[in-house]
Amino acid sequence: MSTWNLNTWKISTKMMPETAKPETAKPETERSVSVTDTHKRTGSSPQSAQAKLVLNGVSHQYGDGESMLTVLDGLSCTVSAGELVAVVGPSGSGKSTFLSIAGALLTPSSGEVQIGGRSLAGLHARELADLRLHEIGFIFQGANLLPYLKVEEQLRFVAKLGRADKQQAARRADELLERLGLTARRRHYPDKLSGGERQRVAVARALMNDPSVILADEPTASLDADRGRDVTRLLAERVKAEGKAGVIVTHDERILPYCDRVLRLENGQLREG
Repeated sequence: MSTWNLNTWKISTKMMPETAKPETAKPETERSVSVTDTHKRTGSSPQSAQAKLVLNGVSHQYGDGESMLTVLDGLSCTVSAGELVAVVGPSGSGKSTFLSIAGALLTPSSGEVQIGGRSLAGLHARELADLRLHEIGFIFQGANLLPYLKVEEQLRFVAKLGRADKQQAARRADELLERLGLTARRRHYPDKLSGGERQRVAVARALMNDPSVILADEPTASLDADRGRDVTRLLAERVKAEGKAGVIVTHDERILPYCDRVLRLENGQLREG
């Protein structure tokens, strides 16, 4: 069973100081120009300029001495803008560890992680919390919506944590609710929604702060086949339309056709599945 839950999302924001001011995000076009110029100077490929999530030679061990367990062993992975990648593997293969490291919740024993073109090496706890809030959208297995907030309030709450302009946040929420078919449910509480609707709200919440990376942990586990495919299709559409890097950890083979690539986690490494 996954260790990701609502507490994971709370951890991602609780280190944010009340007086902290996040960096002003550059418009997507400006980001593209600056990245492209950088790669022209360094001579790296245009494909790498589009990478939103990079794990390079990542290893992670638990314990010490003779009891040390190596979960990830020199794992490397690149997910580009507009790409949805599925990660599959048996229980205990390290999928939760992989997600925690990709989500800047766990520092690897060795190797490098880059999110939105920024290396996580040397970042302090507050910097990591700010990065998680603005650059990573989390989708959990059971939606994990706040029970006392209506649908539109779920989205605006995330924007408030990110200190977004209220009018811009309202427009962004309206857009996401419309695109995900939730406009008619905007004033409903989570207990009045179906399982598929709750997961669609979770997708909208993950997209609310315009992150570079979307990480989803078994998002269809509690859904029937039709609703699972519907949620995955909508997620894939938004990843491509908004140029996000999307990663789904899943055991649900029915959703794999909606993913651009399938990677299998075995022996601490990712391989094309």
